[in-house]
Order: sequence, then structure tokens, then C-alpha cells
Amino acid sequence: MTEYLITFNDEWVREHTAEELVEKGAAARVVLEEMLAEDVLVFTNGGLDRSTAVCSVELVDGKTVFTDGPFVETKEHLGGFCVVEVADDEAARYWAGRLATVLDWPQEVHRFRGPGQARRVGSGA
Repeated sequence: MTEYLITFNDEWVREHTAEELVEKGAAARVVLEEMLAEDVLVFTNGGLDRSTAVCSVELVDGKTVFTDGPFVETKEHLGGFCVVEVADDEAARYWAGRLATVLDWPQEVHRFRGPGQARRVGSGA
């Protein structure tokens, strides 16, 4: 089994009314429930809030420097993601396609470099 990151960029999504977002959230939860039932969902988030305070951090002359605001020199903002563990690329594409369909916005699929990476985070393994 391989783990995949399914994500969308906030810049790809048009503005939605609060009601539309509630409807899309409900539709996405149905797909997430299907992922749970199929035992492929490793982790998901509730969507990232682009209005929250964030920072960037980089190493400058051996010291960490924190800068208020989003990532330096970019207009892209991660809007949300989930991690699935599935047999192959085709299965990852299936779940990304299900999300793209119910949300009506594009999804990206990325393969993690090695199996089990996400599950090991914080597990002490």
C-alpha cells in the first residue's frame, strides 16, 4: 500500500457563500465516510483558513527567522488536504476524482516517497 496526499490550492476555488460551503462540506464528509468505510483514510483536515495568522520560517546565517504572513513570494495557499493509503495510483485518482466531483474544484494527487510515512508521525515508530 502507498500513501498519497490529495490536496487543493485555495487559489483554484472561486468565492463561495456560507451556504455553498456548508453544502460542499456535507458532500465532502460523505466521501470521507466512504474512505473510512474502505479503510483508506489516514488523515484529513477540516480545510485551512486563509485568514488565520501564519508565518514563514527560514534559516538565515545559522539562525531561524520568522516572518509574519503566508509563504514568501507566493500567491498559492493550501486550502485543504487528506492522506489516503491505497494500492496504487489508480485508487488515489479515484478518491481525488470523488472529491473533485462533490466539491467541484480541482484536486492534486502526490505520492509520498515511502510507504507508511504519515502513520509514523507522532507514533514513536
